[in-house]
Amino acid sequence: MDSLWLEYAWALLILIGLEGLLSADNALVLAVIAKHLPEEEKKKAINYGIIMAFVFRFAALFAISFIANVWQIQAIGAAYLLYLGLKHIIKARFFKENENIRSDIKKDSAAKSFWPTVGKIAIADLAFAIDSILAAVALALGLPDSPLDDFGGMDGGKFLVVVLGGIAGLILIKFAATWFVKLLAERPALETTAYAIVAWVGVKLAVITLAHEDIGVLDHYFPHSTIWTLIFYGVLIAIAIFGWFAPVSKKHSQADQL
Repeated sequence: MDSLWLEYAWALLILIGLEGLLSADNALVLAVIAKHLPEEEKKKAINYGIIMAFVFRFAALFAISFIANVWQIQAIGAAYLLYLGLKHIIKARFFKENENIRSDIKKDSAAKSFWPTVGKIAIADLAFAIDSILAAVALALGLPDSPLDDFGGMDGGKFLVVVLGGIAGLILIKFAATWFVKLLAERPALETTAYAIVAWVGVKLAVITLAHEDIGVLDHYFPHSTIWTLIFYGVLIAIAIFGWFAPVSKKHSQADQL
């Protein structure tokens, strides 16, 4: 039983770290979108953005059981996470200017009035809410069942991990995003690392989908097996260590820093 809760705690710790990096990116996006506005309108737009981030992420929590129980949604989620992570990695690898969602938004954010800017912030918040909930569900579904009662059609322990991870993301957007922004400025490779982890989590969700009883490509118990658990966390730790110690590129632009 102790090992079960240790695995849950480890998964939650990983999820909080990932949520922190995604929250930092979310905060950076809000700042970049609203950058062209007058100071008072900028503050108001960013506050609206934070409120919408809270609303969208809480709304996403209600979709947990649907995502967790329908293999077609799991397959779409796996494909999306793989696309999201690999797209960022490829751009970071082959485009030295490290184009990403922030630079794309920056190009067309100028000369926009207040409400269109708020609308663009809403779209960005919705995208990050989807990223957050899919990553959380993918991590949670790979955990063994807990002794807690089901909640909304999902194992109670797994549901709790997703909810705590989502709450952590909201808290980090509001209070700790600035620290993560500074961390990303000091270690820019961590942003690519975060998306590499997102892609790897997408692989995990794909494994869960292939092991679904209606698909049967993989053994139904494989996602919970010791060998897959060791492989998943081993690769995940390797990605995190590589990203932390990756050298800072001299070509890294300072334009993305606040």
